[in-house]
Amino acid sequence: MTAVVPLRFQVGARTLASVPRRLVRVGLSLDAVLAAQTPALPSLPADADGVIVTSLPEATLAAFDRRGLLCAVRQRYVRYHTDLRIGVDAWLAGLSGSARSGLKRKAKKLAAASGGTLDIRAYRTPTEIMLFHPLARAVSATTYQERLLGSGLPEDAGHCLRLAAEDRVRAWLLFVDGRPVAYLCCTADGESLRYDHVGHDPAHNDLSPGAVLQMEAMRQLFADRFARFDFTEGEGQHKRQFATTGTACVDLLLLRPTLANRGVMAALGTFDGAMARAKRAAAHPILQRLAKRVRR
Repeated sequence: MTAVVPLRFQVGARTLASVPRRLVRVGLSLDAVLAAQTPALPSLPADADGVIVTSLPEATLAAFDRRGLLCAVRQRYVRYHTDLRIGVDAWLAGLSGSARSGLKRKAKKLAAASGGTLDIRAYRTPTEIMLFHPLARAVSATTYQERLLGSGLPEDAGHCLRLAAEDRVRAWLLFVDGRPVAYLCCTADGESLRYDHVGHDPAHNDLSPGAVLQMEAMRQLFADRFARFDFTEGEGQHKRQFATTGTACVDLLLLRPTLANRGVMAALGTFDGAMARAKRAAAHPILQRLAKRVRR
């Protein structure tokens, strides 16, 4: 199945321009990533411009069969996951001392704002998901994930309800004074539980509700049936902090070798190269010291 995917010229979360292309998505599961599998590309439908492959293990890139398509690496990242088989005590011991104390401090602050105790509720059955979904949707509507990235909790609860009937959903809400302010919704993929939808009301940023909710969810998952918690594609300090390990991966864009697609690839390559050079320049010690002086 093809879908229109905007190929973005992006600086951080801001999109400067985009070029639509009809693409077939090939995403690797965590099991496939850990096994260093290289997926076979599907036959392209007549209306497809190409393929987007996500979470291809970087170690397999040289051997990947591109089948004559134009190819570009769209992003590089570590796909993080937590080994839930090690037990909660070993996992906690693997966190840095500052991380443990910081999370404890955040939980205490949030509890104080909510009558002295944390109000975190778990949901997994279809009946529970029916209660969870409208509350989580209200939170999702306030988040940058939905407003800027288009990755909020879907408005239709049907898919989540079907998975819940198969015991393949774990979800949580964090409440402050009886109001939901953060949510986490995860679905099972084999022995792994996926970090699918997450967000918190930005009006409560100072209470760090997302980190506190993630911490409690992790504690509960070590007593659940899953072998791994999959933080999926992309990086972030939050993922690095809670994960036990990760695999270097790339997202590949593959397009039919038409004149128009060659132009798109050239433009993307030039833009991405410029952004990479700008990041390296910004990391230079002299420029960092200058930036600190300007902020004073």
